[in-house]
Amino acid sequence: MRKKNTIKRISNLISTLLILTLIAMTLIVISSRISGDEPQLFGYQFKTVLSGSMDPEFSTGSIILVKRVNNTNAIIKGDIITFKQADKNLVTHRVVEAVKKDGVTLYRTKGDNNENADMSLVSPEKVVSKYTGFTVPYAGYLVNHAGSPIGVAILLIVPGLLLLGYAFLTFRATIKEIESRTKSLNLQLEDLQK
Repeated sequence: MRKKNTIKRISNLISTLLILTLIAMTLIVISSRISGDEPQLFGYQFKTVLSGSMDPEFSTGSIILVKRVNNTNAIIKGDIITFKQADKNLVTHRVVEAVKKDGVTLYRTKGDNNENADMSLVSPEKVVSKYTGFTVPYAGYLVNHAGSPIGVAILLIVPGLLLLGYAFLTFRATIKEIESRTKSLNLQLEDLQK
């Protein structure tokens, strides 16, 4: 009896994890499709690292978690920020200095792996987000692939197929248990009739 309860709990846990995975993947795909950008959830956004300028903090192909910055006054030296360059590209570098100019705080940034600081100072309106400290090495390659039509299909179909397969196995186990109980009851009835 105890073994069945443990198996049932594990089964429920697996079902819950598969459902949550399917929901999360669906939200990530929808979010990235709507925004045309990296996946975003609850004000946090996943950014893919495309260069080695921040080695060893995070490597090329990693995913970093950033949070949108609402108050740039809270940014201090040592923070890692994502900002827009003049060409609209996003860059993630460390703040090495805060510079006051005409009453506005500008940020001097530098990639940890770069010899020199960035040429241009970053104005507050160019700051997009701040690094949270969470990194998943090499997962960025998967996320970049997720933006393609094949990637979207994989992210939605694979968890769905896993959930269907698990439901089939659970259904099959339930049928076997019902058959076993029916057989047991039939044997008991036969014994009573004798």
